[in-house]
Amino acid sequence: MLKVQDLKAGYGRVEVLHGLSFHVPKGELVTLIGSNGAGKTTTLRAISGMLRPQSGAILLGDAEIAGLPSHQVARRGLAHSPEGRRIFPSLSVEDNLRLGAFVRLTGVREKGDVEADFDRMYDLFPRLKERREQQAGTLSGGEQQMLAMGRALMSRPEILLLDEPSMGLAPRLVEGVFDTIRRLKEEHVTMLLVEQFAAMALDVADHAYVLENGRIRFQGAAKSLRNDPAVRSAYLGGH
Repeated sequence: MLKVQDLKAGYGRVEVLHGLSFHVPKGELVTLIGSNGAGKTTTLRAISGMLRPQSGAILLGDAEIAGLPSHQVARRGLAHSPEGRRIFPSLSVEDNLRLGAFVRLTGVREKGDVEADFDRMYDLFPRLKERREQQAGTLSGGEQQMLAMGRALMSRPEILLLDEPSMGLAPRLVEGVFDTIRRLKEEHVTMLLVEQFAAMALDVADHAYVLENGRIRFQGAAKSLRNDPAVRSAYLGGH
């Protein structure tokens, strides 16, 4: 589904990623974990076109997407729920979701039943249904995160990138976000997850890569890494 090969990227003259290679199989959930500054968010930005890679290949299916701008990447079936949510605060909840379906409504991707997908989002996130006409900027942090995820899903993506979906949320809301991620996994939605709560990410993922200073230090089945002494000591607080 998604293959990243020898990816190098950074900001200005500073190289953050030093040749990453990994893949996300169709229907699976892969997580990237690591300490702050390891390059996790930079990786997602490079994949989704928010940041132009310095070199390397990014294949979505058989299509090369490295270096394409974000709107062209989205047309090819990749959706990115970014760090910080980046919703449209002056628009209603429903209009934010409708913008998520823009590539379908304009005929760039197969339209399908958009109205049914509104119902699906409101089933996934009942709080959004209650606030469908409310300005998105007036939502709580947890509700805005739900909206960011729902907006990305409205494009019916081939793969969903989730960047720190639990950031800034109370523990109860974090559990809710992960319940949604588990449900999406049960529906075989292909996902690449970056998450600060490494233990929770490893519990839900199929496969994991541990980044350290822009390089992959460990990789393997998520449950195996969850029990690896070196990973537990360095990234899970020894628990």
